[in-house]
Amino acid sequence: MFRPLRAAMSSAQSSADHDDITAIRTPATRDVVLATLATTAVVVVLGLLTGTAVLLLGLLVFLPAFAAALCSPRQTAMVSAWVSLVVIAPVVFQPGERILDRVILTVFAVGFGALAVYGARVRIMRENALVRLRSTAAAMQRQILRPLPLLTDDVLVDGVYEPLQQDKLVGGDIYDVVATPWGTRVLIGDVQGKGLPAIGMAIDVVGAFREAAHREPTVTALVDALEAAVVRHNDYAGQRGEPERFVTALVLGVDAGTDTQVVGCGHIPPYLLHEGAVTVVGAGDEHVPLGLANLVDEPRTVAWFPFPAGATLLLCTDGLTEARSPEGAFYPLEARLDGRGDITAGRLISSLIDDVRDFTAGTQQDDLAVLAVRRTPRQSS
Repeated sequence: MFRPLRAAMSSAQSSADHDDITAIRTPATRDVVLATLATTAVVVVLGLLTGTAVLLLGLLVFLPAFAAALCSPRQTAMVSAWVSLVVIAPVVFQPGERILDRVILTVFAVGFGALAVYGARVRIMRENALVRLRSTAAAMQRQILRPLPLLTDDVLVDGVYEPLQQDKLVGGDIYDVVATPWGTRVLIGDVQGKGLPAIGMAIDVVGAFREAAHREPTVTALVDALEAAVVRHNDYAGQRGEPERFVTALVLGVDAGTDTQVVGCGHIPPYLLHEGAVTVVGAGDEHVPLGLANLVDEPRTVAWFPFPAGATLLLCTDGLTEARSPEGAFYPLEARLDGRGDITAGRLISSLIDDVRDFTAGTQQDDLAVLAVRRTPRQSS
């Protein structure tokens, strides 16, 4: 019996549902009050010391404009009301020869305050629209790329996914994990090119993988289904005048046996970490990327390799292997994996990502997808 795929930690979904990108942030009201009072105090003191109170009070007229750019409409209205009060008070209690200047300043204070509140309302409306849009995009990402970590009867899969353009949430790199009656199927891939057309191809490939993984009993038949999906997408793209694209991909088949199947389609081979050793597996059995099978006569075949309990497979896209230092050197992945073989899948990913960020000085050059597939003892129902 096999168990349905499930999230290994419920907090992964919870944190995804409350992502920071879907929140409008405004400063705390207490901070706004303190900043407003401090600015007013500075202006009043300088005005008393220099005898140019009217000129300096004029600077306060622009304070609501700063509030409109950062604060909520209510906070902006509070700042505007305070500034108007500070400007009007001298007109009422200290009339003098500069009464006309003070009246004009009062009119400007009230007018700019009203405009600031209106500007804050318009800003919040636009930000709310953007939040709704990004919330929809985040929900789409969770449907296209399942939140990690994921657990099946055979493996625990943890990882990280970082598109180059953070505002898009989804890029050309793809991954998925599906529990089937024939074991667990794992996909990682990279769509050629960038932009929305690449994302469209990514959606088609992931959808084909999820459907075919439950239908096809062999890994090669599953890869053939992915090939057909890429060909169909390219046919539709050609009808729209768009260029054809290929997809590099790696498909794993992990079941109750100690050996694991892998089909590499022009993709970076996996790294096996076990008992302190790092080994590249399936490196001599690569095939052409998805979408290019008609260019060769040989069919895609499966490579087998031992994947014992407690071992970890590292899968990645070229966003990791082709990451460059400021001097132009490529990230030495295999060398950096030494000494990391005995840590948990989550710690392996986090330490590796921290390391590559240090190596590149924080500069990301491409979409990045990294998966750690940890073999777990198969559990009975």
